[in-house]
Amino acid sequence: MNDLWLNLSRATGIVATLLAVAALVWGFFFSARNFGDTYQPAWWLDLHNWLGGIALIFTAAHLITVYVTPDSGIGLIQIFIPNTALGQQWPITWGVIAAYLFAITVFTSWPKKRFRRWLWRTIHLTSVLGTTLALIHAYQLGPDTQYLAFRVAFVASIAFGLYAVFRRLVGIALKVSRAS
Repeated sequence: MNDLWLNLSRATGIVATLLAVAALVWGFFFSARNFGDTYQPAWWLDLHNWLGGIALIFTAAHLITVYVTPDSGIGLIQIFIPNTALGQQWPITWGVIAAYLFAITVFTSWPKKRFRRWLWRTIHLTSVLGTTLALIHAYQLGPDTQYLAFRVAFVASIAFGLYAVFRRLVGIALKVSRAS
């Protein structure tokens, strides 16, 4: 039974991280209009929001399964307060901070009209840091790093994320240069 909870916690963590990367990439592609006007903006935004919401649900499932795993040594304090885990202190801290950043990003997306645009964008861009910390958490703590499939997915996630960020930054630079 211990193996079931351990494997379930690993699986939910990996899926949550991959969904967070997908939401991040989709969000940057949406904001940059990388695929032109082929898809309506509402469709793009709905998929981005759905990916982010599902990533948060899998993050919650990961936290619950880690908590109920008998041999994990993770209690409520370690789940909610960064830098309180013994042994694997920093890898777990990165995961806790990533979970908070995902929650902040998702829960401020619905009432975004209540925020000033620059503030909402700043809050929303913390998802980049959250996704980065989730990837670091997975790499430093996960026992799956020895497997080729994990390494390929890890490198592909980083590559897709960097490509999306790069495309968005190039789009911003072109827009600024045209305005000048």
